[in-house]
Amino acid sequence: MTLAKIAKKLPSEDSLHTLPRPYFNHSVEFKERNSAEKRLEVLKEVGYNVFFFPAGMITGCDFLSDSGTTTMTNKQWAALHLGDESYGSNKGYFLLMEKIREVFGNEFFNEPALGKPNAFIFHQGRPCEDALFSMLGKTGKKLIIPSNGHFDTTEANIHANKIKPLNLFSEEFKSDDSESHFKGNMNIKKLKDLLKKSKNNIPLIYITITNNTGGGQPVSMENIKQVSSIAKDHKIPLFFDACRFAENAWFIKKFEKGYKSKSISKIVKEMFSYVDGFTISFKKDGLVNMGGGLFLRAGGLFIKNYPEIPDALMNHQIIKEGHPTYGGLSGRDIMTLVTGLGTIIQQKYLDHRIRQVRELGEKLVDFGIPMVTPFGGHAVYMDVNKFFEGTNMKPNDFGGISFTAALLGLYGHRACELGYFAFGQYDPKTKKEKHPEVNFVRFAVPRLRYERQDLESTAEAVKNLYENRELLPKVKVAYGRDLPLRHFKARFELH
Repeated sequence: MTLAKIAKKLPSEDSLHTLPRPYFNHSVEFKERNSAEKRLEVLKEVGYNVFFFPAGMITGCDFLSDSGTTTMTNKQWAALHLGDESYGSNKGYFLLMEKIREVFGNEFFNEPALGKPNAFIFHQGRPCEDALFSMLGKTGKKLIIPSNGHFDTTEANIHANKIKPLNLFSEEFKSDDSESHFKGNMNIKKLKDLLKKSKNNIPLIYITITNNTGGGQPVSMENIKQVSSIAKDHKIPLFFDACRFAENAWFIKKFEKGYKSKSISKIVKEMFSYVDGFTISFKKDGLVNMGGGLFLRAGGLFIKNYPEIPDALMNHQIIKEGHPTYGGLSGRDIMTLVTGLGTIIQQKYLDHRIRQVRELGEKLVDFGIPMVTPFGGHAVYMDVNKFFEGTNMKPNDFGGISFTAALLGLYGHRACELGYFAFGQYDPKTKKEKHPEVNFVRFAVPRLRYERQDLESTAEAVKNLYENRELLPKVKVAYGRDLPLRHFKARFELH
């Protein structure tokens, strides 16, 4: 019997529980080995704020963020050497223009020096948001920007420009019984109710893909279409916070009817056909360590509603970042971005990337850890309230902060609290906390960085803490409780 005939009788290679990675390592970096005693000492010195803990002392996995933590490919490293550092109109700018058009649509990048400017490069995502919201804030109206889930710095940028951010989480996201693969959707009913009351105060509607605040959950194409239709009916522009656009497209292909046979590239094009603009941190689904952009649809509703803003954005960009053809990025950065945008939409990359995140989540669930399910594409989220059920940990004790301190100090893994402290607010007059709708610890998995052994070690460490959760100390905020973006700056004491 030939091997070809045998192959028809045996399980295929794709059916194997353990599949090989679609890449191999070109170089490795050895870590310093630090004891738990040393980590705890330093952690106490920095006020138990994991953002201030030296990354070089992390002996396990660093899940603080997936932003800019990507391991770049050999083609990206090679592209560094092709960077053109000319001040005006470097060659990488034109290559990036072609790649943006190829990935997102021709309408999002006008020819330089022709027509109204509509593509604005920045050094990362936050200044893109600041540029957009500062322009809208100048209108003087009491504006509201609804979203399926604003992230922390997005919300802060909106607040800073005297605009109200509003989260309209889906009903499926709030339901423990829902097995929907698209819990990141915007709540259509709440959006319609809001528009009835406040249509004239809404300059744009914002969909975050995937929904980072809402457990990293994806958004369905059907939901995007519905929101787009509603927005057009009310003549309100629709925008994406598009940081994880490729991962969102993967979920649409995998779980939404009618998309199984479509390529990631075609799904991305369709997603962006419904929006009038988008902001993006390329430090996520650009596979680079630095970069961001704000892109407006040529002839779209946003430019029609605000014809003066594109030129104002270019002025802002020149003053804050640099010439529009490099926008705060080196020519080397631009070249790695062009290459990264070609990799991110490859099916083999996304299959492995999302499978790795799912395997971490499944391991944690196997250990009994309460997690947000189904798992998203870039991170897994632990439910802090359920984690501490049956213990004396109260909401104002900030159990998520205690957990992340213990995980880092005792086991060398760094995760991020995104819950009652990160998204909450303290009123110094009433001395009361206003808690948000979500209370998570996020394990954001850097792209192309860790292997199964690393993730399994993390899961085992979390299991140890869960089995001894009644021992975890309560948290007292020593500094920064009433500050904006307090989780980046605060200091804590453990009791």
